[in-house]
Amino acid sequence: MYYRLILPLLILIATTTLHADEGMWLFDAAPKQQIKEKYGFELTDEWLAHVQKSTCRFGRGGSASFVSSQGLILTNHHVGARQLHNLSTADNNLLEKGFYAKTLADELKCSGLEIFVTMLSEDVTDRVNAGTGGLTPPALAPEESQKLRNANIAALEKEYTEKTGLRCEVITLFQGGAYYLYGYKVYNDIRLVWAPEESIGAFGGDPDNYEFPRYCVDAAFFRAYEEDKPAKIEHFLKWNDDGLKDGELVFVSGFPGRTDRAFTREHLEFQRDVFFPWRLQKLFRREVIYSVFASRSLENQRRIASDLGGTQNYRKRAMGQLAGLLTPALLDTKTPMDSNQRKLAEEQRTQTTGLLPEQKIHAALYATSGVYIQHDLLEGAEAFNSRTFQIARTLVRLAEESQKTNSERLKEYRNEALESLKASLLADTPIYEDVEILKLTDSLTMLQTVEGYGFIAAPLPNLFHKESPKDMAVRLIRGSKVRDVSERKRLMDGGVEAIRASDDSMIRFAVYVDRVARIGRKRYEENVEAPLTAAYAELAKQRFEKYGRSVYPDATLTLRLSYGTVKGYKDDDGNEIAPFTQIAGLFERAALQKFRPPFDPAQSWKDNQANLDMTVPFNFVSTNDIIGGNSGSPVINTRGEVVGCAFDGNAYSLANNFVYTEEQSRCVSVCAAVIVETLKKINKDERLLNELGK
Repeated sequence: MYYRLILPLLILIATTTLHADEGMWLFDAAPKQQIKEKYGFELTDEWLAHVQKSTCRFGRGGSASFVSSQGLILTNHHVGARQLHNLSTADNNLLEKGFYAKTLADELKCSGLEIFVTMLSEDVTDRVNAGTGGLTPPALAPEESQKLRNANIAALEKEYTEKTGLRCEVITLFQGGAYYLYGYKVYNDIRLVWAPEESIGAFGGDPDNYEFPRYCVDAAFFRAYEEDKPAKIEHFLKWNDDGLKDGELVFVSGFPGRTDRAFTREHLEFQRDVFFPWRLQKLFRREVIYSVFASRSLENQRRIASDLGGTQNYRKRAMGQLAGLLTPALLDTKTPMDSNQRKLAEEQRTQTTGLLPEQKIHAALYATSGVYIQHDLLEGAEAFNSRTFQIARTLVRLAEESQKTNSERLKEYRNEALESLKASLLADTPIYEDVEILKLTDSLTMLQTVEGYGFIAAPLPNLFHKESPKDMAVRLIRGSKVRDVSERKRLMDGGVEAIRASDDSMIRFAVYVDRVARIGRKRYEENVEAPLTAAYAELAKQRFEKYGRSVYPDATLTLRLSYGTVKGYKDDDGNEIAPFTQIAGLFERAALQKFRPPFDPAQSWKDNQANLDMTVPFNFVSTNDIIGGNSGSPVINTRGEVVGCAFDGNAYSLANNFVYTEEQSRCVSVCAAVIVETLKKINKDERLLNELGK
């Protein structure tokens, strides 16, 4: 189904005034007038500030919201699935059984999980660009400008962290056209409160992923604690399950991960021809290997469930995105360089002076094509896919980077990032030796068999030491102690001396690889990332001169607001797809599929079928513009109340990375009403219902 052509393709971000419900808007640049003219609703600063401080980033890549004054957090079941996996054992599989805490004392602590609330955002573009020439053609070479920006960014993050007490980071917007500093209140004591069984939280599994109609209670509750007590929250979203109407204006507030709508045609062609084919090659092989491992036993299935589910989701999304890029109408919205421009860019690809921004982008992409896969395998560590290697590399780099001044460090090791990095490093979560060997064997095999292996591995002579990938994986995993938290802490506290003295197999391997990976990273940043940033900054300047700041930046895993209406659509066959599903439809779909997994609802639902209200709204679709990272975002009505939780897009939304169209693209959400029905009729959880005001 995700091979559908995404038509018609209407407009891209960099073009003209937006007419559809398009945009992932910065809160301080929300389209107030546009919303007022189209829907008659006045978006006030007070409303925006309240919603901003009620919305959370869940860990490293999801969204959530506070829904009570006692730190109660709503997100998706699939966003919290990693925590359920980490808290499970062979005898107590929380993904399979679900979980709800009858008392505060029963709530389960999630090691290493952090929740981020945006308390501050400020445009710091001028300060980041100080001394570089800004958005004008710089006197400095791109790589020198980038070094100066990095130093300015490190200084800003340090200054604002000390001044505000918040966790501060500078984010690049408009591909280098602007820089914003964000300050976050961070909660690092997060506990699991409630999650349904996976068979209802992810009903329909991979076959129904990115489809509609849907029947998923894709929701979970967590709680933020401070000083071992539920956090006192000033800004939270009140609960509303009293009825959501077709055509109602709703907002989605969350942390969308990444869009590429400002990319040039040549950059999209690179995505089509290099990025996505390579990404899918990795995902296909992993899905097969993980599936085979899972099929061998129920315990294998439990251990690999999170990795397999994530791989299937990424694979399906990537296929839909590639399908969009293979649709001529999408690329036709971008004007290609003519043959003379192309020739000039290729002749002068190592220069910048005198070239148009589009030509500079093409030249940088030309440089990328020869080293991208090498960079992904070595610096991106795709060739060493295992948690054990990730831990070892982090320990090795942390020791080395800590010896440098803050501005000289790799950005992920600057002072402002260290608290989160160390919390993640010392999180006591299960790491299974057999899964680690499986994953590392596969990725080493991929490295040894990938096209161009001789070039990619040339900087690492005798990498395999006459070992097969399997033998090497077994030696590295079984000879390492870094899966033990106490050993990680010892190495972290011991710094460079402890790393140099270590005879740990994976630590030694990470040291061996790191020298080469760092050289490749530096080359990539100077020859690809810096020129791209400079060129896109020039394009952004042109857009600002024409449209001002009435356009929104591409998604960057920072807080955004989208607006839209609850609205059905027509599929490719002309069938009308209603905006809501109901509980009755769940049992009809299950019966049609003869209750075979993944269409077999949780036993608790089958046991309570007679008690359930079959007319309760289940899932719904709206025209809100979302992307990966928005999972768990609250869906909010005009009164600032949560009416649902976004968990997916439909198949037509998969090209949203590159273009948004309102005709068929839809955000898919779970209704607040079905969450309440689950708590009342399935779990009989009066404690949570009372906290939600029900």
